[in-house]
Amino acid sequence: MIFSFPLCGFPLTFSLEGFHGIYALIGVFMWAISLLFTPRYFRGHHHQGRYYFFTLLTFVATIGVFLSEDLYTTFIFFEIMSFASYPWVAQEETPQALRAAQTYLAVAVFGGMVTLMGLFWLYRLAGTLSFSGLQAYAESLSDRSALYWPVALAFVGFAAKAGVFPLHIWLPKAHPVAPAPASALLSGILTKSGVFGMIVLSTRLFHSDVVWGNVLLMLAGITMVLGAVKAVFSTDLKHTLACSSMSQIGFILTGLAFAVLLGHENALAARGAFLHMVNHSLIKLDLFLCAGAVFMNTHSLNLTEIRGFGRKKPLLHLCFLLGYLGIIGMPLFNGYLSKSLIHEAILEYAEEASAGAVWYSLYEKLFLFSGGLTAAYMTKLYLCLFWFRNRNAALQEKWDAKRTYLSPASGAALVLAAAVLPLLGMLPDRTARPLAEAAIPFLRGAAHPGAIAWFSLENLQGAAISLAIGALVCYLIHRFLVHQGEYLNRWPAWLDLEDGFYRPLVVRWLPAVGSGFAKACDHLLDNPLVLRWIPSGVVSCTRGLDRAIENPLMLRWVPTAVTFLTRGLEKATDTLALALRHSLFRPQKVQDYQLSLSEKTDLALGEAWDKLSPQKDHVALLVSTKKEVEKANHYLSHSMSFGLLTLAIGLLIALVYLLAAFK
Repeated sequence: MIFSFPLCGFPLTFSLEGFHGIYALIGVFMWAISLLFTPRYFRGHHHQGRYYFFTLLTFVATIGVFLSEDLYTTFIFFEIMSFASYPWVAQEETPQALRAAQTYLAVAVFGGMVTLMGLFWLYRLAGTLSFSGLQAYAESLSDRSALYWPVALAFVGFAAKAGVFPLHIWLPKAHPVAPAPASALLSGILTKSGVFGMIVLSTRLFHSDVVWGNVLLMLAGITMVLGAVKAVFSTDLKHTLACSSMSQIGFILTGLAFAVLLGHENALAARGAFLHMVNHSLIKLDLFLCAGAVFMNTHSLNLTEIRGFGRKKPLLHLCFLLGYLGIIGMPLFNGYLSKSLIHEAILEYAEEASAGAVWYSLYEKLFLFSGGLTAAYMTKLYLCLFWFRNRNAALQEKWDAKRTYLSPASGAALVLAAAVLPLLGMLPDRTARPLAEAAIPFLRGAAHPGAIAWFSLENLQGAAISLAIGALVCYLIHRFLVHQGEYLNRWPAWLDLEDGFYRPLVVRWLPAVGSGFAKACDHLLDNPLVLRWIPSGVVSCTRGLDRAIENPLMLRWVPTAVTFLTRGLEKATDTLALALRHSLFRPQKVQDYQLSLSEKTDLALGEAWDKLSPQKDHVALLVSTKKEVEKANHYLSHSMSFGLLTLAIGLLIALVYLLAAFK
């Protein structure tokens, strides 16, 4: 069912079917849980009214994105969502929060403007921005290469919001400074609005397109690995979860890439991409609220300082454990289901690919390795909070004795957020699969003919490999990145893309180039050559032309001489052509059998006249009317060429005169 509302001459169209309705319900659930947790978190904080207002505005805009049925509607609500969520990041008004909010807003504005350019271009080509209209237009094209650039531009803003490399810079900076309930929504569902746009562009316009699928796969691989590596090195609880979100977006984008590559055989890839979207939304809601519970009581997110807080806190321990097991892909939990489907899709395409099968096999290893890194950094957090003891023994005893660390409402929010996760993982055919089947038409996924082997040996082996890699990396973390209970930040500062490239580019390099160019122009304009000599030379030249044109020589004698010259050239050319006609290019005598009786008479008469008057070709005038007309036109064209030459010279002189007259 599609609803349409007019706005500025364009209809806003919405749909409640399938994917649209499911993600609208997920959004409602996540906002309800977040708001249930918020009062305890904001106790004693300032500007709570501002937070609630922009939370409500962001909710409306986000739901508008997921219900939209055309890219015009998507873009309108997408931009409202970006600006309405900015106060979340700046809520605490600390220098770090304001700087992160500045980065968030800059990326949002840049991405939005580039996306708008792409949508303008796309509308000019297709004449529509509706999802069905774009799909029909793409299917009517035999060559879709003309769509690459407009779709790439439109893709930028959605990828930036999702946290895809290289526009991910806002994500690790915004989450640590934003309030935990806002971080849960930023990571859990606002990033999925970007994924929503990428799904529309990829499935509607580039279904089965190998080039586009490989570009998506390259971005997915970099995002997936880079986010996981940054999370391994992170020493901040929410920063680790933020980098984890970036990595999990890479997993989702991997599923989308193989859904494009596999085309009409993408049943597993499309279902895996959708389910990982849902799983990540719900898992990050749980984990960020758990991080909020830690921050409410410790007022810190540094792993060294919060180490051991979760000991003897069974409710917090259980809720975090469910999210932890889900995101690392432990069998019987929801993350395992979606990762297994994506893994199967990678293996399927690697077997079917006619070219580059080795690279897809290597990507499968990269996928498992990234899953192992996920297990490693999440195990680091789990052990830090719930098993290891703090270096400060007195503080650890105080924490162990603390029982009222959550209000009833915030505790209920944690329980509700965590309870959904095992339901999706342990009963996949009753929960996860029906959700996927309802949403699969939106992703243009193929039908799956039979039951899905969720717990096949191949899937269990993939999960086991990732968990084994995670155990090894976790050992290396505690061997080289933890020293006597202190978590060491060994991530090189020069690898920060924002501080190392984007900010210098905007703050120093581009202004320096612009300033240098402006100074060069200023010095050039101050030069006497530009201020006096060149203008003087131009004025003298135009005055000289003016005097020359007003001279009787230019007004009368030169045109007369040119006229006589062109007429002489015309007669000389005609005489030369006639002479060549009677000498080198004399036509062969026309045979009698080619002529009628009247034509023979004309021929004899013409030859007699030729002897009396050899200056003219009488035969050519008497053979036939057609040939006479053709040759007359031929001569006329030769003579007119000189007349046209005379006209051109006259027009040139007139143009020079006019330019000089209006100097």
